[in-house]
Amino acid sequence: MTKDLRKYLVIVAVSLVFLAGCRMDTPAGFPLGLREVRRISIDDYADKMKAGWIGQMAGVGWGGPTEFHYKGEIIPADKMPEWKPELINQFHQDDIYVEMTFLRTLELYGFDASIRQAGIDFANSGYPLWHANRAGRDNLRSGIAPPDSGHPKFNKHADDIDYQIEADFSGLIAPGLPNTAIELGEKFGRLMNYGDGLYGGQFVGGMYAEAFFEDNMEKVVRAGLKCIPQDSQYAECILDVLAWYNQNPDNWEKTWQLIEDKYNRNVAYRRFSCSGPESDFNIDAKINGAYIVMGLLYGKGDPDQTIIISTRCGQDSDCNPSNAGGILFTSIGFSRLPEKFKSALNPEGKFSHTPYNFPTLVQVCEELVWQAVKRAGGRAEKEAGGKEVFVIPPRQPKPSGSERCWEPGKIANSRFTEDEMAKITAAAGKDLSKAIAKFAPGWKVSKCGDDMNPGLYPNKRGKKNVLVTHPLSQGIGCVISRKVEIAADKKTTLKLVVGNDEGGDWDLIVKANGKELLRKTVGEATTTGGWMDVDVDLSRYAGKAVKLELVNQATGWRFEAAHWAQISLESR
Repeated sequence: MTKDLRKYLVIVAVSLVFLAGCRMDTPAGFPLGLREVRRISIDDYADKMKAGWIGQMAGVGWGGPTEFHYKGEIIPADKMPEWKPELINQFHQDDIYVEMTFLRTLELYGFDASIRQAGIDFANSGYPLWHANRAGRDNLRSGIAPPDSGHPKFNKHADDIDYQIEADFSGLIAPGLPNTAIELGEKFGRLMNYGDGLYGGQFVGGMYAEAFFEDNMEKVVRAGLKCIPQDSQYAECILDVLAWYNQNPDNWEKTWQLIEDKYNRNVAYRRFSCSGPESDFNIDAKINGAYIVMGLLYGKGDPDQTIIISTRCGQDSDCNPSNAGGILFTSIGFSRLPEKFKSALNPEGKFSHTPYNFPTLVQVCEELVWQAVKRAGGRAEKEAGGKEVFVIPPRQPKPSGSERCWEPGKIANSRFTEDEMAKITAAAGKDLSKAIAKFAPGWKVSKCGDDMNPGLYPNKRGKKNVLVTHPLSQGIGCVISRKVEIAADKKTTLKLVVGNDEGGDWDLIVKANGKELLRKTVGEATTTGGWMDVDVDLSRYAGKAVKLELVNQATGWRFEAAHWAQISLESR
């Protein structure tokens, strides 16, 4: 070998070592192929992404009739509904359309949309919600901005299943990009969840991200597990299921019982259970996440068995098979799915409260994935045959910080500004403007919930012309307000006649310029015939302008309607 040749080979070797050590998120044009990357054709991505949505629709449609009918027990085989192709058309399921609110935020504002914008968009959603979703949205509408809207101090459902059931989108637009799924959880999962409730969604998103490249479901589960803190109870639960599966690979009922004993019957794993640790009803993210994994592992790649097993585990038995079906179907691809899951799909069916039908849903995901790949340092390129492929750099997942709902960290003291609140058009609640104008001209009603049919009634509990209101939520009272000038030379009294619904009670709170002047419980124990007279002296505000607020505040969450027979100001 000549001296010049040896010199040339040394230079080449050094150059290759240098290039191999370069980061994968270098500027466009850098030869990503010098390091191990993942490649998926854009056509294959679309095929698998479409299948992921079909899997969700199949799972929730098939398991829907069983939801929470079996709590703490396995659904008998003969009680499992029969699959019918038309069940695929699930356009009115919250398991499906809620996550499309998050897609819409990304479509309009991109991946750099702020968590506050995400909160405003979720606050303005019009569909009915429950548990963490409802509490989170109520918080947002009341002015509590994220991440506090999902913090346990303000959200008693923060460990519930909610973000877990709607996190599918985060992986479906992030093939091979687990950190994108984690990041989207921090943006959208924080609106309503915390701790294990958040991790459940990031776990699901991570499994979807892996399912584009892996059809071994145990490997998919372990990939999702890397996306959450390993010291969390959620991770402990999934690790248990994996271990029990390997001990009992052909007996899912035995593993189910082990899950039941530890994660349903043991109060140590239900410390923030919204239904109470002794209840059979368990909507905690952990145990329902275990049932997703049960379908994936014991289904052994079979679409039917994956959905059936996740369903038969019980509890939230339409959400869990929806997640499991979506993940497995992603690994299979739309073109390879059994016809019974796609033959009856109505392409024009519109998902409730969204601008999307199935084709437009697919289209928006195809648009967003380009952003996701580029932001992660990847790119698209053409192969020799002209096929376009995504080139995706490898990344180790970086889980969110460790936190627990029963030992939460500090709140962020995050509140929406007046300008932001003006964008939350749903914050006012039910429109009672016509009713209050007839009952008490000059007063306004805001944050009135829909429960118990609020409005103006000709008769209620022996009195005529009665206004009925209801709190927006357990923590957000209905407010009747008015700005007035208090006479300088007269004694002014706010006179109220208020009542309660039979079997319920509520707290009357009177405020002036934000200061609480009075708080009284209005219920059977404090009223006569269901009514109470209340006088509030406003002399201290003589000669001043004052904003008066009369709040119908919940005491629990049972028949919280307020009855108003009189609201007036008297000056003498």
